[in-house]
Amino acid sequence: MLRPYLESDRIEAGCDEVGRGCLSGPVVAAAVILPGDYANEFINDSKKLSKSNRNSLVEEIKSTAIAWAIAEASVEEIDRINILNASFLAMTRAVEKLGQRPDHLLIDGNRFKTRLTIPYSCIVKGDSKFASIAAASILAKVYRDGLMERMALEYPGYGWEKNAGYPTKTHREGIIRLGLTPIHRKSFRHLPEQIKLDF
Repeated sequence: MLRPYLESDRIEAGCDEVGRGCLSGPVVAAAVILPGDYANEFINDSKKLSKSNRNSLVEEIKSTAIAWAIAEASVEEIDRINILNASFLAMTRAVEKLGQRPDHLLIDGNRFKTRLTIPYSCIVKGDSKFASIAAASILAKVYRDGLMERMALEYPGYGWEKNAGYPTKTHREGIIRLGLTPIHRKSFRHLPEQIKLDF
């Protein structure tokens, strides 16, 4: 069972993002405020859960949470301000969309930069330690996976319905065969051989 809070006497929002390592699509973040007495043994880091388990937990999280929100930073923003800053931006937007203002943020990772004035704690591997961060990771991943499945219909041949835009063999073969789409991140190296191909 993951920990319900870092400190019990305040409203904490767990924040996480998905899609940083992808070659295509936006980076997506979620923020979740859970009740202080919330307990669910199945809530865990989204990467450790099966797709069916993640999908079944989404409605449970949304119906139980005091507040939740999902936000994106676009491919254009990723290319303009870099993926790390775009991840921070997506998390900031998710917090701003919450129906209730938290007293404190629990951020998955080792650093955070934001325009928000809310205090925060960065927690390495936080999605496997705190329920609110794990819940945020589940909401963000299910949302982004669904988005990339829809994008796969618009841009077939890259395997996004299975790889969600991550640099798999199928995805890279699609890039070699079909080139880049408008939702590929232009600032990323798409192929390991790119430098050799260019010169």
